[in-house]
Amino acid sequence: MTSVIQSPYAEEQITAWLRGLFTVAWADGHFDPEEQEILTQIAQEELAPSKDLSSLDEPISAEELAAALGNDSARAENFLRTAVMVALADGVYSTTEADVLHEFCEALGLKVEALESLRLTLYDSKATTAANPIAELAQEPGTSPHPHSDVLHPVREWLDGMEIHDPRLARFMCKLIPAQCPFERDVKLFGHKIVHIPPLCKINPLYEQLVGLRFRALSYLADEKGEDISDYC
Repeated sequence: MTSVIQSPYAEEQITAWLRGLFTVAWADGHFDPEEQEILTQIAQEELAPSKDLSSLDEPISAEELAAALGNDSARAENFLRTAVMVALADGVYSTTEADVLHEFCEALGLKVEALESLRLTLYDSKATTAANPIAELAQEPGTSPHPHSDVLHPVREWLDGMEIHDPRLARFMCKLIPAQCPFERDVKLFGHKIVHIPPLCKINPLYEQLVGLRFRALSYLADEKGEDISDYC
């Protein structure tokens, strides 16, 4: 049973945070309705059980987000870290996602060098063809058309710097990030395979950062807040 613990974030900040994540998730048009339902359910249970979250599918402007999160740079940067993880959840970083994150970053008054490195991995949607609707998976996740050895290294270091200070966000992360790498599977239509989905740990170039964040969230709840984390393991 989750204990009642005072959160350092106001409800309107939590709601704005979630709307920001949904805005990023919707940016490239690849946000599956089932994924949306799952994310909304987790958010409702762990972050705002008494609040109507029907507005989460309404994009939030950069200015509205900045006004809600306030002038705390650490809070703003932690939001950006979670937004980047949402953007890279499918292993592909699109121009539309990068543009949304850039707008958020500017409105929050931050300059994050890691995001510049991340831009080198941008996926060019114009390269896809109607004959190959899944051509977007042709670019290996986390790689760049430019000759850089590990273009995501600055991003990994930046994400690893995220600190957990809010029990509601910690619980949200523990449920959102799977405890184990999901199994690969084939998606079939009328008995024919139309796409092969590799394990999340292969398609997501920042899977290790997600696992690390989940571990820190679990440690925060268990060590600092004294909560029973058996339900998350």
